[in-house]
Amino acid sequence: MGRGKAMTEYKKEIRVIKKADTDYPDILRMYERMPGLLYVRGILPDPEKKSVAVVGARNCSAYGKKEAMRFAGVLAENGVQIISGMALGVDSWAHIGALEAGGITIAVLGSGIDVCYPVSHEELYWRILESGGGILSEYGPGMPALPHHFPIRNRIISALADIVLVVEARKKSGSLITASYALEQGKSIYAVPGRNGDPLSEGCNLLIADGAGVAWEPEILLEELGIGCRKKKSDQKREKKRLSSKLQEDKEIACVFEILTSDYKNLSVLSAETGLPVSSVSRAVIQLCLAGCAAGDPGRGYIRT
Repeated sequence: MGRGKAMTEYKKEIRVIKKADTDYPDILRMYERMPGLLYVRGILPDPEKKSVAVVGARNCSAYGKKEAMRFAGVLAENGVQIISGMALGVDSWAHIGALEAGGITIAVLGSGIDVCYPVSHEELYWRILESGGGILSEYGPGMPALPHHFPIRNRIISALADIVLVVEARKKSGSLITASYALEQGKSIYAVPGRNGDPLSEGCNLLIADGAGVAWEPEILLEELGIGCRKKKSDQKREKKRLSSKLQEDKEIACVFEILTSDYKNLSVLSAETGLPVSSVSRAVIQLCLAGCAAGDPGRGYIRT
C-alpha cells in the first residue's frame, strides 16, 4: 500500500475531541483563545510527563540543525516529550532528533489533520505516528496550509509545553511569535545563543537580551524541569576550566562579572552600572553563563553563581 493511499484510509482513525470532552488537554483549558475542538491522530501529550517545544527558522543553518537535533535528542532520552510544528528547518530536525533518540514527539499542524505540509515531510508525518507519537490540528480534514494558519497554531505549541526553546530565529519570525505566546502563558523561554551579526541568530540573541534563559546545553532545560543533569562532572570541570581561562582575557566580561550579585539584574541595569552597551553586556552574560559563573532567569535577569 502506497503512502498516499494509506493516508486516505487512515483518515477513518482521526479523532475529534471537543473542549467539553474529558480527553481534551487540561493544559489548554487554562488559556484563552484555545480551539473549541481538536483533530487528533495518535496520542496527545501525556500530562504526567514534561514537554518542551522546540521551534526555529525554516531555512536554518547547519548549526541550527545540529542544535535542534542535539537538544531534542537529549531531552527525549530523558523522557521529555518534544512538541513542534513539523515545518521545514528546525521544527523537522527537532522531531527527527527526538525520534532517533527513541523518544516521543508531537506535531501541531497549520493545515488539516490529513494534509501533510510540506509534502516532502510525508515520511516524517508517518514516522511520528508509527513511533507512538501524535499529530494534532485545530483544522479539519482537507484544510490547506494557509499562511495565516501558522502564527495562530503557534499558541497551541507553546501552551502544550513546559518550556519553549528557540534554536535559530530572525528578528521577525514565527518562532518569536511562539515565544510571545509563551510569555503571555507564563512559560519559561530559552534561546540557543548565536554569533553576533548572523541574521539567523538575531532573534535568539534578542530574546536573551530581553531576559530569556541561555540554552548552551540540554542539561540546563532538564535541570529546570526537575529531571536532573546527566552530564559527567569531569566534563563540566573541563568546560569550566577552558571557559574561565577565556574569561580572564576579556575585560568586558570581567567587568560584568564584578558587579553581578545574588540579586537578579537585567541587561539594562547591568549596562547602566558598567557603562557598557547592552549588546556587550548581553555577550558577556552569555559567556559567564557558559562558564558556570552566572545564571539567567527569564523575566528577572542574571545573578552570580
